[in-house]
Amino acid sequence: MITTATANHTDATSINVVQKEVRPPVPPFTKETATQKVRLAEDAWNSQDPDKVKMAYTKDTVWRNRSTFLQGRESVREFLSDKWVREQHYRLIKELWSHDGDRIAVRFCYEYFHASEQRWYRAHGNENWEFNADGLMKHRHASINDVPIEETERRFHWSKGRRPDDHPGLSELGL
Repeated sequence: MITTATANHTDATSINVVQKEVRPPVPPFTKETATQKVRLAEDAWNSQDPDKVKMAYTKDTVWRNRSTFLQGRESVREFLSDKWVREQHYRLIKELWSHDGDRIAVRFCYEYFHASEQRWYRAHGNENWEFNADGLMKHRHASINDVPIEETERRFHWSKGRRPDDHPGLSELGL
């Protein structure tokens, strides 16, 4: 994230400093910049750091995640904190589906071990994103289906954090 400051002079003795958050790449998106935005989101979510992830969203972001509706960064942070307590060994791969102007559509899969159920899942989903002019996501709509899997069926085996560049994506994995 880039923070820029501009000074607004209201009179001869006082200055108001306005900070503006910019999160490149910014709209309008090309295929290249949309793909970069998707990978940056994947990397952030794989960090499992809700304080880092929430900064990709506007302060008043609006979310639908399955049947959960959220508004604002702090709601996102709380949601993600709870998610990653419940969904352990979380590994995510996102892939660009489509883009136009300030919108990006993504498909994704993630694998996790459900702490209370003591079993593995692979979640398959789609997201629709809308960004403001500064590259912060203002709307996120996610539809997700969980499929129980055996541990031997897992396909995402990297250490916690960023997916290695040489790890196959969803299409290469046949997902």
